[in-house]
Amino acid sequence: MPPRKRARGPKKNTTKTAQSDSDSEDTPGTAAQGKGKRKIEKSTKSKDRAASSDVKDSAGKISYCHWLMKSEPESRFEKGVDVKFGIEDLKALPNQTGCWDGVRNYQARNFMRDMVLGQRAFFYHSNCKEPGIAGLMKIVKEAYVDHTQFDKKDAHYDASSKPDNPKWSMVDVQYERMLKRFISLAELKRLHLEHKSKGGPLKDMALFTRARLSVQPLTAEEFDFVLSLEDKEPV
Repeated sequence: MPPRKRARGPKKNTTKTAQSDSDSEDTPGTAAQGKGKRKIEKSTKSKDRAASSDVKDSAGKISYCHWLMKSEPESRFEKGVDVKFGIEDLKALPNQTGCWDGVRNYQARNFMRDMVLGQRAFFYHSNCKEPGIAGLMKIVKEAYVDHTQFDKKDAHYDASSKPDNPKWSMVDVQYERMLKRFISLAELKRLHLEHKSKGGPLKDMALFTRARLSVQPLTAEEFDFVLSLEDKEPV
């Protein structure tokens, strides 16, 4: 598949008028299909987890089966590279599939390493005029080495990461569908505050309790509730 297109030119210095969702990671992840993908060994993870509810292991750690992954649908330049990648960009790729690269937060990286083939994720538009959930995608390749960490021309180059001991991983995702309606951050926040005071599925949603992460886990209850909102009028 073709590499991400790099826009050469001066870095834009614009005054942002976008609504802030206060969730930017130090270097937000973007998705694009790149060259030089490394072959990954056949997964030993149980495929049953892809469709199951969240479970705890013997140490009490929750194994999540649903995710929320953020990317920027509006142009923003880093090192002369436009890091824009919205759900329409994913949809336009060959096989509607791309690698979710550029994540430079250890917790977000670890969540990607926990992902299993077939699991579903919300595509969340971040750092834009109206942040929120635009659609659904699924995990089609489990975690492997993120090649962008070694590319000096890439916006997410990490000089401290070495090929024999890489720090960063990525997964491949495939477009599934748009939601029937866009579910905004503002709507989710209102529901979160309501559920926090009265009880409800979104009371502990990571979008508000771990807001800076660009890759976040969702409980089965949270995922199902948010998905049900597409069939209802906005709050």
